[in-house]
Amino acid sequence: MAKLYFRYGTMNSGKSIEVLRTAHNYEEQGKKVLLLTPSIDDRSGVGIIASRIGMQKNAVIVEEEADLFAIAHEERPNCMIIDEAQFLKKHHIWQLVAIVDELNIPVIAYGLRGDFRGELFEGSYHLFALADKIEEIKTICWYCDHKATMNMRLQDGKPVFEGQQIYIAGNESYLPVCRRCYSTKKKETAN
Repeated sequence: MAKLYFRYGTMNSGKSIEVLRTAHNYEEQGKKVLLLTPSIDDRSGVGIIASRIGMQKNAVIVEEEADLFAIAHEERPNCMIIDEAQFLKKHHIWQLVAIVDELNIPVIAYGLRGDFRGELFEGSYHLFALADKIEEIKTICWYCDHKATMNMRLQDGKPVFEGQQIYIAGNESYLPVCRRCYSTKKKETAN
């Protein structure tokens, strides 16, 4: 029986390399994998899933109006894998549920749990509510040795805690941090 998986982590936790590794494992066995990525993620180019260590693959671009169920029904992959799933909309998550339940195709969604303000993204919120299995991909805090659970946004090298939720950037603008270091930096910024 197929399942909907949500594998989440902070920035720099290795989510994209896990996407590429998982796809490789399926393909090495001669199985068809359908890779997807939201159009909003253009760090490495639209429709490209890229790891910070240099590996990359092309993916189906998910626009807001995309019908993921129709794509899966037509393509009939052995597995669907989504990178940056936090950017999906509620209707996309319900389409993933239908793919699993009606087409019996496993779906593995990778994404961030929360934004730089400590709030859930729309896609993450609905994945937490609907996924059959939820798994954390771990990394350590930028400032200490605790597990990172939050994303800290930087502007000109300084932490910021307000602003629009979505700002596509990489290491120059985000750090993985533990809640304690996040709170400490937030208090320092307020003073």
